[in-house]
Amino acid sequence: GLFGLAIITLVASSLKLGLTSGVSLVFPWAIFLGATAQLFACINDFKHDNTFGATAFGAYAFFWYSMGFTWLIQNGVFGEKLAQSTDTKQLGFAFLGYLIFTAFMTIGAMETHKVLFTIFVLIDFLFLGLTLSTFGVAEHLTHNIAAYAELLIAIVSFYGCGAAVLNTHFGRTFLPVGKPFGIFKKYCI
Repeated sequence: GLFGLAIITLVASSLKLGLTSGVSLVFPWAIFLGATAQLFACINDFKHDNTFGATAFGAYAFFWYSMGFTWLIQNGVFGEKLAQSTDTKQLGFAFLGYLIFTAFMTIGAMETHKVLFTIFVLIDFLFLGLTLSTFGVAEHLTHNIAAYAELLIAIVSFYGCGAAVLNTHFGRTFLPVGKPFGIFKKYCI
C-alpha cells in the first residue's frame, strides 16, 4: 500500500512540478499502484481487523480510480461532449471532501507512528493545495503547495515502505518510524 502511494505520488508530482507533461503515462500508475495496490492493502487490513489502515487505503484507492476516470473524461475517451461539459469546481468539491476525510485520519495517524503521521500531514497539504487551486484561490501558490507536498509524500512513503519491509524482515528496528504520540487513550466501554 505505501509502495503504491509512493510510486503514484512520485509520478503525479512530476507532472505538477512541470518535470513531465500530460497524464497518458500517469494514468497506468494511478490505476495499478495508486488504486489497485492500495485496494489490496485495504482488503488485507480488513482481514487483520485494522480498521484505520483499511479505511485509509480503501479511500485513497478509490481516489486514484476516480482521478484516472477524470483524466479519461478530460481527454475525450468517453466522447468530446462529456469532455467539453466538465466543471472543474466539481473536482474541487471532491478534493475538499478528501481534505476533510484526511484531517480526521491525521488525528488517527497520531496513534500509529510518526512516519505515517507525517504522510497524513503532507496529504492534508496536498488536498488543501488541490482544493484551493481548483477553486482558483492563489492558484500558482496553492498549486505549488500541492506539488511539493505530493513529492514529499512520495519520499516519506518510500521510507515508510522500506521500514515496514526491512523491520519485519530483520525482526528488529532497522529503519525507525517513531512511536505513537500517545495523547489519545483507549477507553473500554
